[in-house]
Amino acid sequence: MHLFSENLAVEISSYYRNLALGHGVIPKVFTLVNSEGSQYLFFVDDLQMEVEKENQFLTYIVQEHQAVCYARGTLVILEKSQQLIEFAVIDHDDEEAIVCSAELMRDLEDRPVGLTEFEKTLAPKKTIFFGGLFKPLQLSEDQVEEFEALWNEMRPKILHRMMEA
Repeated sequence: MHLFSENLAVEISSYYRNLALGHGVIPKVFTLVNSEGSQYLFFVDDLQMEVEKENQFLTYIVQEHQAVCYARGTLVILEKSQQLIEFAVIDHDDEEAIVCSAELMRDLEDRPVGLTEFEKTLAPKKTIFFGGLFKPLQLSEDQVEEFEALWNEMRPKILHRMMEA
């Protein structure tokens, strides 16, 4: 497992804790890190695409930025009283993914008030719904132009920083 992947798991845990308990929101998050440590993070909800096209776009971004790892997280509702924040970190060079999950507690007005510690497990990358974004993708010239334009349009909303290895 690449050190960026381990660091990314710790960082996303803190990020979700802050968003949920500090701001009361749990967005769908996507982030990637390349070999130079350049990290990009954005909310998947901002894409407003069908799942298949969304996955194509994310694959394009992963490959265009030569990611060494990426992560995606979301709120999982098992039942009204049981909700989890889950994310997985996928490493290019590893067959296993880091999967993290924490239980979210809400008050009577449905505001987040507590979050257990994130439990970290390893799972085969191929079992993760979005675990195949490193697989080569053939896009038409029009699709590439569309995805480039979308990426440029999203830039103001994308958090970009350098991660330390």
